[in-house]
Formats: sequence, C-alpha cells, structure tokens
Amino acid sequence: MSHNTFGHLFRVTTWGESHGPALGAVVDGCPPRIGLTEAGIQHWLDRRKPGQSRFTTQRREPDQVKFLSGVMPGAEPGAWITTGTPISLMIENVDQRSKDYSEIRSSYRPGHADYTYDAKYGIRDHRGGGRSSARETAARVAAGGVARAVIPGVTIRGALVQIGKHRIDRDRWDWNTVDDNPFFSPDPGIVPVWEDYLDGIRKAGSSIGAVIEVVAAGVPAGWGAPIYGKLDQDIAGGMMSINAVKAVEIGAGFGAAELRGEENADEMRMGPDGKPVFLSNHAGGILGGISTGAPIVVRFAVKPTSSILTPRRSIDAEGHEVDVSTKGRHDPCVGIRAVPIGEAMLACILADHYLRHRGQVGS
Repeated sequence: MSHNTFGHLFRVTTWGESHGPALGAVVDGCPPRIGLTEAGIQHWLDRRKPGQSRFTTQRREPDQVKFLSGVMPGAEPGAWITTGTPISLMIENVDQRSKDYSEIRSSYRPGHADYTYDAKYGIRDHRGGGRSSARETAARVAAGGVARAVIPGVTIRGALVQIGKHRIDRDRWDWNTVDDNPFFSPDPGIVPVWEDYLDGIRKAGSSIGAVIEVVAAGVPAGWGAPIYGKLDQDIAGGMMSINAVKAVEIGAGFGAAELRGEENADEMRMGPDGKPVFLSNHAGGILGGISTGAPIVVRFAVKPTSSILTPRRSIDAEGHEVDVSTKGRHDPCVGIRAVPIGEAMLACILADHYLRHRGQVGS
C-alpha cells in the first residue's frame, strides 16, 4: 500500500494498524535545533485519546508517545533537541480486541472501506479496519505536535460546531470553554443538548455525524503559492485525508454561494501599525492560494461512524447477501475526537508551507 506520506519539505509518513502492536509517524524535514518534549507531544495526544467520556469509544489506550530517532537530549531533564534527521514517533496499542471482529471477517460493513480495500488489494484487515481505522490518526496528532514547534507565532485551535442538526450559537463563542466539556464546544449552552442527543444515539446502537472548525491565527501574509501549490488546496486535501471526512470548506465556504459580490469581498483599510486590516474574512485568510494575514478558517464534515450495532444489509466476499452489525467499542460521534486531529493536520500543512515559503523567498 503506497501513499502513506504527505507534505513536501515537512514530510509526514504514518505507519501501523488499528490492531497491530503499535503505530506511529516519521517526520522528515524538521529543521534542527528545535526544542521538543515528549510531554509536549503527549498533551495533544491526550486530547484525542479514547475512553475519556461516555460519548467516545471505550477502548482504553494511553497513547503514550516515544521518540525513537531524530532528537538528542537537551539541557533540561525531559527536553530534546531536533537534529534535522527523521524523527520517528511510536505509540503502542495495548487494548486491542480483535475477536470483536471475527463475525465480519468476510462481510463488508456498509459505509466502511471494507469492500474498496478488498477490491483494490485482494486483502483487507478486518480487525478494526487496519489502516482505514481512525486509530491511524493518533500518529498524525503526534506529528502535529512536532509541527507546532516548527511554525513561529501561530496559534491553532479547533472546536466542534455541529452534531447532527444541532449547531452552536456563534454569538456565545468562547474559546476558553473548549477544553471544559467533553465535546470541545465553544458554546457551553449547547453541551446539555448534545449530551441528551448523543445518549439517545448511543443507547440505540447508532451514530451521528458532526462539523469541526479549525482556526489558525498569526499566519503572516504570503504563505502558499499559485497555481498548484495553493495553501487552501493543501489544507482541503489534508482535511479530506482524515478518516470519515466527506466535505471541507474554507472561510464562508458553501455559504459564499448565497452572498453578493459586495458582501463576499473582504474590504480593507490600513491599521494603526501600517499593515492592512480586513474588515471581514469570508476568504478564510487565503486569497489566490496565498495567506492574507487574517485568521485561516477551515471547517470539515465527518460522516456517522459506519461501525454500528443496527443491522444493515450488505454482502460478503463470496457474493452472498448478509445482514451486518458491528460489535466492539466505537464512537457514537467520531467527530468529537476529530477536533485535535484537524488541528494537527492544519499544523503539519502550515509547517510545510512555512518551510517552502522560507526556502523560496528567504524570510
């Protein structure tokens, strides 16, 4: 299986399967002399790891990260310095239950990658989906921790803005509340609504989709390149590579289709510091594939988890018609844990474009 690597100068290769002994990432192209700590990387993994509330899978994985290469001890205990060589990160799997999937060894779960993997490769890992499992994204989050240390002065934050038909009230948006609830919600008022709604979904053995918004502040004007190296092009591709993502939008996104030209165009004035100020940000911080200096805003939609208890009609590898229900431990809304994953992907893409920009124009 090819295509396990993304990026140009900041390159990330992920490896490992959902029910293998371990998974991880190799980060190539990270500049030397950058300070890292395992605790710093662990912080981001802890936000993603399963089993933290009744609204996520109860698989118990500590997701403890280990540096295997690319760093050497720093001046302080627990501190590491990048050497400029490939950084290998490993996360062990400790709570696999492969027997939960024995009944679907030859059956294709509707909505999952079972059939397409089998059609392409003639073999698939039925134990949790192998590489198609969202378990793979733990490696991306670890790589994103490295990426955050590469890009200077940039803050990346994500939030869950919709579960099913229930949306946040944007007038109550408060970034300070995102880590104070199990949903990464910036609107504390929606939390009890989501709790009741997801309890019903979970008890029914079903699942539901969600929308995540990620914002990068502090990105200067100039990152990205026309015509086939556009920043928004790479962001969209990176977000679409996340398991279960089915749509991506930048800025106003699909909503721009409802705006008139005078509404959509972000007007400009000079700020007190002599730099341009945008009076709105429908472009989501990117014009012509190049960052404007305004916050970069990206949203992506995650479909309902395909592994559910409700029986669904399907076929098996021999062409027999079957009914499939999936046992095991699954997220009733995989979009919740997609928040730190989206942050990590945006961090990796911005780190790549930062290095590409520095390499071309020298700043």
